[in-house]
Amino acid sequence: MRAAHVVMVLFWFLSIHTPGLFCANVQYDHRALVIDGKRRVLISGSIHYPRSTPEMWPDLIQKSKDGGLDVIETYVFWNIHEPVRAQYDFDGRKDLVKFVKTVAAAGLYVHLRIGPYVCAEWNYGGFPLWLHFIPGIKFRTDNEPFKAEMKRFTAKIVDMMKQENLYASQGGPIILSQIENEYGNIDSSYGAAGKSYIKWAATMATSLDTGVPWVMCQQADAPDPIINTCNGFYCDQFTPNSNTKPKMWTENWSGWFLSFGGAVPFRPVEDLAFAVARFFQRGGTFQNYYMYHGGTNFDRTSGGPFIATSYDYDAPIDEYGIVRQPKWGHLKDVHKAIKLCEEALIATDPSIVSLGPNLEAAVYKTGSVCSAFLANVDTKSDVTVNFSGNSYHLPAWSVSILPDCKNVVLNTAKINSATSVSSFTKESSKQDVGSSETSSTGWSWISEPVGVSKADTFSQNGLLEQINTTADKSDYLWYSLSIDHNDGASSQTSLHIESLGHGLHAFVNGKLAGSQAGNSGKARFTVDIPVTLVAGKNTIDLLSLTVGLQNYGAFFDLSGAGITGPVVLKGLENASTLDLSSQKWTYQVGLKGEDLGLSSGSSEQWNSQSTFPKNQPLTWYKTTFAAPSGTSPVAIDFTGMRKGEAWVNGQSIGRYWPTFVASDAGCTDSCNYRGPYSASKCRRNCGKPSQTLYHVPRSWLKPSGNILVLFEEKGGDPTQISFVTKQIESLCAHVSDSHPPPVELWNSYTESGRDVGPVLSLTCPQHNQVISSIKFASYGTPLGTCGNFYHGRCSSNKALSIVQKACIGSSSCSVGVSIDTFGDPCRGVAKSLAVEATCA
Repeated sequence: MRAAHVVMVLFWFLSIHTPGLFCANVQYDHRALVIDGKRRVLISGSIHYPRSTPEMWPDLIQKSKDGGLDVIETYVFWNIHEPVRAQYDFDGRKDLVKFVKTVAAAGLYVHLRIGPYVCAEWNYGGFPLWLHFIPGIKFRTDNEPFKAEMKRFTAKIVDMMKQENLYASQGGPIILSQIENEYGNIDSSYGAAGKSYIKWAATMATSLDTGVPWVMCQQADAPDPIINTCNGFYCDQFTPNSNTKPKMWTENWSGWFLSFGGAVPFRPVEDLAFAVARFFQRGGTFQNYYMYHGGTNFDRTSGGPFIATSYDYDAPIDEYGIVRQPKWGHLKDVHKAIKLCEEALIATDPSIVSLGPNLEAAVYKTGSVCSAFLANVDTKSDVTVNFSGNSYHLPAWSVSILPDCKNVVLNTAKINSATSVSSFTKESSKQDVGSSETSSTGWSWISEPVGVSKADTFSQNGLLEQINTTADKSDYLWYSLSIDHNDGASSQTSLHIESLGHGLHAFVNGKLAGSQAGNSGKARFTVDIPVTLVAGKNTIDLLSLTVGLQNYGAFFDLSGAGITGPVVLKGLENASTLDLSSQKWTYQVGLKGEDLGLSSGSSEQWNSQSTFPKNQPLTWYKTTFAAPSGTSPVAIDFTGMRKGEAWVNGQSIGRYWPTFVASDAGCTDSCNYRGPYSASKCRRNCGKPSQTLYHVPRSWLKPSGNILVLFEEKGGDPTQISFVTKQIESLCAHVSDSHPPPVELWNSYTESGRDVGPVLSLTCPQHNQVISSIKFASYGTPLGTCGNFYHGRCSSNKALSIVQKACIGSSSCSVGVSIDTFGDPCRGVAKSLAVEATCA
């Protein structure tokens, strides 16, 4: 036993520290990626390592594997790894090697998208700001300084992976790499130099000898041997630029990103499943969800500008690491159904025929192996079609998958998976009150000086562009000026300011006079702020701020920010104006509190003795708190605050902005999945703040004595904020008598010939939970949605007791959806079973 135990420990050690025990040869042909001589159908999902924590990675990756993924895809983020040229950082959330090894330990492959331009709603598209200051540089074009830096960093990452034996050719998990990113969307802006740049990038990448294929997404002219791939909501119509290359989808957008000031986007799973099935129907063999887990834009990593701190993306695994049902479960079933067709899919090209208007069949047949996909791409009408002598019902905007060309294992519009409803529970206040540096509120504070206050200020005539001035070392740049007002008395006037973005706070004589910000559609803004000038000397202090730098578009790196003017005082004596733009302004990069390291909470200057400053601009706040009990994910509800940044135990949880409210138009709680999806089609939360809840990773917390620091720009009341935990409130399922049986029963009923009907299944989200109650059960014609089910015109009076008997006290249960189980409460009517349960 002891020897066996030693062998097991050794095997475990090797599995963690040596990603693969055997080398794999990765090639491709026109049908698929070929791994060790075998074509593969591969399902992939994006997880970005810095948008979660190393403590979260194993669980996220295991849930991805459980959901049917074969591959984890991630970008590599240049600016977090090389914040200063030749000074590298691969610690903590930036530990790329550890992330790749964690994926390998779970038995999954990796697609490493080095870029190094990533877009990704990430600050400056992933480029480090110092790149901008290299003499003569032009980004993403045939420019020698840029190419030298791009090659140096790409080679650095490749070498790191090689040193750890992480490429498949070395026995590791990496089967693909990407160079550049969506350049084909904007390359026309760069002319001939863009074309030659892409050829150079391809040659440079392949010269690094990774032993695995390289891809370029959205690059129709990707040179051989680079595989060009598709990004989008749908890629079934995509064709690679050579019949020697497989049809690959590197970004299937599972939802969309959230902007401050925007409504919350979501994508119905029926449409996402339809897009996936259509892609494989029409010859695809590699598909990746962007995102499978979106995560959080910690620190100042969000781009945009105006990208929110949450990067949830309506992904199958939510921002907090909880599977989103039914999206995760239904896609898991889709993956199983597609894998049942794998033998046919990899063997041949599809034979595609029309079955009528908006109706299509694709058949993969070789020898005795046959699989088929039946699609109804009509956006309104359900139809019944005849295929190979059999009749099939196809809902609008759906695909039925037939692994044996006869029996339907799944229809994308019919969900067998359960639905979960989550909620946030407010925790009782657990602030550690009573220390010498906290007031009776539990908070201490420091006021940030208005205007310039540091030693490293400088003066210059005229208004400076912000990014060139700050090099993005801070969100903040002070523009300060003194003027003499000689009217002999106070007077009302107007301060006219024009800014490239993204926001500003204007102070006159030390008092906040007004604020203004752009939005995600237009960062630039113009504002007229009423001000009062006193007789004699007046100070004007303008705090300009950025909210994530531009990350997309041709020449995005040249998008400026800050107050470039004009700045004009209007309405002076005799209706005259005074243009301040060319006067001598004094500048300060960043805040004094940033230089003092107030975000760590360790300064000795915290005040708790004077009157607690609520709703005061430019205030640092600090408190200590105990971690919420249990293991549920934690967030802070920032209701009561206005705009700023927050740190927990010295780690930034990102920018908060709970007062930026979405437009009150264009939202719907439900969304018709039929018809093409767009980022503006399905949105929630109109007329409400874009984001009030901000994720605090559990691993950042201690049982007690945690330090929370806030920097509030505009003025808020930190005593109103609260800690909340997220949990599953209800578990629901709604399955009709026309649903296919569960996918996992496919082999049992096809091989035995038994007639297996639809089944409703429920499983508690946590392994230590059991179903504690059935809140609703109806067999017949139930209506409504999870949390709001109600009985229809007919309902079996036995439904509740049958479901209770089958489910209560168990961690999971299954109930057949048929009159054999419940009787027939209404003959001749299509029926379904709807259940809502709670787990404890």
